[in-house]
Amino acid sequence: MIYPATLEHLDALVALENRSFDTDRLSRRSFRHLLTRGNAVLLVDEEGGRLRGYVAILFNAGISLARLYSIAVDNVFKGQGIGHALVAAAEQAALDGECVAMRLEVRRDNTASLALFRRMGYREFGSYEDYYEDHMGALRFEKVLVPHLSPDVLPIRYYRQTLDFTCGPAALMMAMGALDPGLAFSRHMELRIWRESTTIFMTAGHGGCGPYGLALAAWQRGFACEVFVNDEGALFTDSVRSAEKKEVMRLVQEDFVAEIEQLALPLHYRQLSLAEMRSRFEAGGIPVVLISSYRIYHEKFPHWVVVTGFDDRYVYVHDPYVDEEKGKTVTDCMNMPILQKDFERMARYGKSGLRAAMIISRREEHKP
Repeated sequence: MIYPATLEHLDALVALENRSFDTDRLSRRSFRHLLTRGNAVLLVDEEGGRLRGYVAILFNAGISLARLYSIAVDNVFKGQGIGHALVAAAEQAALDGECVAMRLEVRRDNTASLALFRRMGYREFGSYEDYYEDHMGALRFEKVLVPHLSPDVLPIRYYRQTLDFTCGPAALMMAMGALDPGLAFSRHMELRIWRESTTIFMTAGHGGCGPYGLALAAWQRGFACEVFVNDEGALFTDSVRSAEKKEVMRLVQEDFVAEIEQLALPLHYRQLSLAEMRSRFEAGGIPVVLISSYRIYHEKFPHWVVVTGFDDRYVYVHDPYVDEEKGKTVTDCMNMPILQKDFERMARYGKSGLRAAMIISRREEHKP
């Protein structure tokens, strides 16, 4: 019988974990955290008072993506279909949590698990080298739980930001890479784009990147860029207190805008609707969108993501930030499905409700 675990299962879970794995074991503290946190589900298979197996599922705040975090079946009961039943129950728990897909990692040498997930319709979409404690690599798998949605998702190469303040350059690099598959990603490029497009100051620490500077960085690399901003005033100034810093930010933006106007780049002082964004995406443009990180990370800072696809209910994005402190991996941050209504809420920042987006596309003279 499969049902949600409780703290009463804690001793049995730890014992099963220690019998099942030699490395990368979940600790007692980890199990307790999974059992008490709000964004995880832990299911157990129990028969006659004996724990036969468990599966742990993680949910991501703000997005409709579940991760099968860990699964184990007692050796005594293997070959009885318990693993299949646990995965099926995990999928139903993900659907109950309004998730559109499930993702997971599997050891390269775990032939039994690889066979199970492939039989159940999981698609391999990537790998990690040196992923586990013993340096074994992992294969990444995904299953779309609502296949009737048929998302129109582009195979956009993922680039992880290497610094807290370089989400804008990372998102722009992914958009440019989608249009030019030969574009070589590097940290040099990430930092160079940041230097070119930074607003100088931000809420704390180094300055972030605004839409005007990023648009110019794209143009200078041979791409067309259409900019949408719903506020003609100086952006992000409410994130700093110093009057001098506010003035510097205003002057930097003024210079960016003057250059954009000189180059005659399309600049619209209005919100880009979701319908328009999808239309431009289907025409070959790649949207790079400013969001508030609060709905995903519960921290109030501006954050750039690149849109990778749409379907009738969801917007899919690559998020360049990987929050390892919360157990996330690159697997969690690629093609993240976000309900359209939630995306429209998060695609705004600050008290003023700033909305900013760019559509990156090929320049006519650079089209094949």
